[in-house]
Amino acid sequence: MSTETLTSSPGTPIAKRSRANSTFMRIFRYVAVRLVTVMITVTIGVYLTILIANMGGYVDTIMRNEIRDNTTQSMIANPAFRNLAPEVRQKLIQEKIASEEDRLGLNQPFAVRSMKYLSNALTLNLGRALHMNSDHGSKEVRLILLERLPATLLLTGTSELLLFFGSVLIALTLSRKYGSFLDKLTIAFSPTSSAPPWFYGIFFILIFAAILRVLPFGGLVDSPPPATKLAYGLSVLKHLILPAMSVIISSIFLSIYNWRTFFLIYSSEDYVDMAKAKGLPSRDIERRYILRPTLPTIVTNFALLVITLWTGFTITETVFLWPGLGITLFRAIGFYDTPVIVGSTIIYAYLLAFTVLLLDFVYALVDPRVKVGSGS
Repeated sequence: MSTETLTSSPGTPIAKRSRANSTFMRIFRYVAVRLVTVMITVTIGVYLTILIANMGGYVDTIMRNEIRDNTTQSMIANPAFRNLAPEVRQKLIQEKIASEEDRLGLNQPFAVRSMKYLSNALTLNLGRALHMNSDHGSKEVRLILLERLPATLLLTGTSELLLFFGSVLIALTLSRKYGSFLDKLTIAFSPTSSAPPWFYGIFFILIFAAILRVLPFGGLVDSPPPATKLAYGLSVLKHLILPAMSVIISSIFLSIYNWRTFFLIYSSEDYVDMAKAKGLPSRDIERRYILRPTLPTIVTNFALLVITLWTGFTITETVFLWPGLGITLFRAIGFYDTPVIVGSTIIYAYLLAFTVLLLDFVYALVDPRVKVGSGS
């Protein structure tokens, strides 16, 4: 046997290194292409957000009018300027207005400023808010968002995680009892998920806060806040019940119905019938032949759920006066506070883009049929 044959056989070290290098290059090319695609997608999405948030320059007009009105009122109210000649006073007002517009960059075309906004957003330089402040008086968008983040994570994390895992477990149970009373009851109640969480929140406030007076109307904690940590935690938990319950009730039945139908489809496969014919326990059948093939879908839904924890529930938080990112975004839209809107959007865009990228590798781990970068 020749030396070339020995070195090129599949089991030799050279062949193994060649396969490893080929796999590495395949994954590297795939990651590079996906990263470029992700950055292009994020860039387009953020720039569109900047255009929409500015309403094509309409917000600039509003800001110029506000600067003109505030400057004029402050100059008129200042006793030092009352005795000046009208021409001098008007000149000072115009100079003050021009200085303020220059400070905010309004003297530049919107196309130029939008590119600057885009560059700052992509580098996570979120800048300063125009009207909003943090609880400590800071206008830094980063501090405003970080200050509201814990409350949003508490509400969305508690409600969405309970909703997700509860729906999957209940749906798996109902898939074993197809046609039972509970199964029919879930189908009957699934249309109730057409109503948003804030719709149920209004009724829960009316019933449990206004009529029964057993739960608070809204907010994060009692006023004044309790002195001890235990009492403070119990107060937050009490305020969390109604908003979390409204989120769960608004989606629980439809979520159970969707997962139950999904599990029923997989439980009717031929290999499941074969496993039942072999006498395998039902628990093993569910774990190996139903849950394992559906794991990529479960992972995808869970990953997308984790991303939505950042956004919060805008109207629901507003109804319950929950001091999270949702109500912050709602107020930012009302104030035309573009930096806060863009800052919240860019972080969500980054989370979404890189989670989708990471999911490709997770699929390869949970599903042996998937190979990263194989194109199949």
